[in-house]
Amino acid sequence: MIEQYRSRGYWDTVTYADIWNQRAMDCPDKEAVVDARTRITWAEAKRWTDRIALGLLERGFKKDEMLVVQLPNWAELILFRIACEKAGVLCLPAPWALRHKEMAYILQKVHAAGIVIPWEYHGFNHVEMVGKIRPGLAGLKHIFVLGDNIPPGSVSVEEMAKRPIEEKYPAGYLEQTRYGAQEYSGVRLTTGSAGFPKFVETPICGLVYYARMYAQACRLSADDICGNFVPAPTGPNVLSNMSAPLVGAKIVMLERFKANDALRLIEKERITIVGVVPTMLSLMIDDPDFETYDLGSLRAVLVTGAPLPPSLAVKAEEKIGPIVPYYGTVDFGGITAPFVDAPREVRLFTVNRIVAGTQVKLLDGQGSETAPGEIGELTVKGPTCNSGFHQDPEATWQIWSKDGWFRSGDLARFDKEGNLVIVGRVKDVIIRGGQNILPGEVEKLLLEHPKVADVTIVGMPDAVMGERACAYVVPGKGQHFSFDEMVNFLREKNIAAYKLPERLEIVDQFPLLPGSPKVDKKLLVRDIINKLSTEKKGLL
Repeated sequence: MIEQYRSRGYWDTVTYADIWNQRAMDCPDKEAVVDARTRITWAEAKRWTDRIALGLLERGFKKDEMLVVQLPNWAELILFRIACEKAGVLCLPAPWALRHKEMAYILQKVHAAGIVIPWEYHGFNHVEMVGKIRPGLAGLKHIFVLGDNIPPGSVSVEEMAKRPIEEKYPAGYLEQTRYGAQEYSGVRLTTGSAGFPKFVETPICGLVYYARMYAQACRLSADDICGNFVPAPTGPNVLSNMSAPLVGAKIVMLERFKANDALRLIEKERITIVGVVPTMLSLMIDDPDFETYDLGSLRAVLVTGAPLPPSLAVKAEEKIGPIVPYYGTVDFGGITAPFVDAPREVRLFTVNRIVAGTQVKLLDGQGSETAPGEIGELTVKGPTCNSGFHQDPEATWQIWSKDGWFRSGDLARFDKEGNLVIVGRVKDVIIRGGQNILPGEVEKLLLEHPKVADVTIVGMPDAVMGERACAYVVPGKGQHFSFDEMVNFLREKNIAAYKLPERLEIVDQFPLLPGSPKVDKKLLVRDIINKLSTEKKGLL
C-alpha cells in the first residue's frame, strides 16, 4: 500500500514535524496556538517541541515507547504530539475526563512509559489518581505535570520547556530520532467492547494527505483563525490539529465547552471557521443570548462526530451561517471532506463527497455490492487510512481485509450526484418480525417535532416480534412530550406502521461514550431491558 500510494502521489515524505518547523521559518512571529492560558508563536512552538523532545530522550525514552497525554484543551495537547514525533516516541492523547478504571486499563494495555497530566483540574486530582493506579503499572517510569506547582516525584513540563537543552546537542540531532512519514507516531482511542477502548495507529502520511484534502475542501488559508472546541483527542479537530499548520492558520482552543463561552470566543478572537459536533451546534444556536454576539467573522461551521439531523442543519444555517458536514471514522480515518462550496442541499442533507483516491463499496448482508441508490454497509479503502489497531492484529483483521478494505459498520447510500448519505449503524438495525427498522431514519423525523430536543431509538427484546423499537427522547426546555404525540406525528410523516416506536422513555440527557460525543446506546438498551424485566413484559 505504501508503494501504491506513493507512486500515485498521495503519500510523500513530509511529516508533521516538517510542517511545524517550516511554519517557524516562514512566519516565526505569527501566533500559532492560543488557549485560555497562553499565546504561542510558530517560533516558540518549535523551540518548545524541540526542548520537550530532547528532554524525553535525555530521560531515557526509547524508540516506540509510549507517552500518554491526559490534558484539557490546552496548547500542550497539540504540541506534545509534535514533540513526540521528533523524539521517536509514540503519543496517545487521552480525554481529561477519564478516571482510575479507564486510565489504568489504557496505561497497562499500551505499556506506557510516561504520562502527562495537570496536578488538579476542575476539582479532580490527577496526580493522586496516577499514584493510586501506579503500583499495577510496572512500566510507568515518568510522570510529567503541567502547572506552576509540581508535586514531589514528578517532572515539571514548564521547567523542561524553559531549559535550553538544545545547546548540548548538534544542529539536526532530532533528524536522527524522529519518525518517518510512513511510520505511525500517534495512537488514538476508539470505542471498544465492554466500554474499554481500542488503540488505533495513525500513520503520518495518511494524516498529512487527509489534512491537505481537507484544507483544500474548506478553502483554508493563512488568514483563517480556526476554532478548536472539541476536546482534542477526538475526531472533529482535523481542522485545527491537522490542516491549520499546513497553511499557517491560527488555532484557537476552547478549554471546556459551554455554548456562551464558545460564542464569546468566536467574537473575541474573530474565528473564521470552527469544527463542532451536532450537540454543540444545537446548544450554540439555542443559547438565550445568541443574538447579542458578533459572529460576523465566521464563514463556515464544520460538523462531524455524530449524525447531523437535517432539521438542525437547516435551523443552524439560517442563524449562524454555512453548515458543512463531513464524515470519517476513528478506526479508518477521513472518508469525506467539508467542501464549503457544495450546494446547500448537499451540505444540509449529505456528508459530502468522497476524498480523492478513496474507494468505496456498499455491501449487502451477503457481501455483494448493492445496486445504485440502495443502502449497504460502507466499506472503504484509500490513502487516508490508518494502519490497524496497535499491538492487536486479531482486532485488526476483524474489520480489515488483507488487501486493505475496511468495514465501517455504518449503513450508507449515495445520492444521484454521488454524495454520501449515512443512514445508521449495522449493529443498530432493529429487526421487528423480520422487517428492518433503521433508527436513524425515525430519529431524523422525530427531531423535526418542535417539542423534541434530542432522540435516540434502540431495540428492546420482545417474545413475539423478536425486537421492537423504543424511543428515548430529551424534550425541549419546559416541554411535555407524550407517546400519542410521537405516534401521531410520525403517522403524519407517512412512514410504515412497523417502524413506529412502541415505547417512549423521557430522559434529561443521554449517556455518552467516554471521551466521545456519541450516545452510549448499549447503556440505553440495558436500561430498557431492566425496565422490561421489572415490569415482566415482553422479554424473550
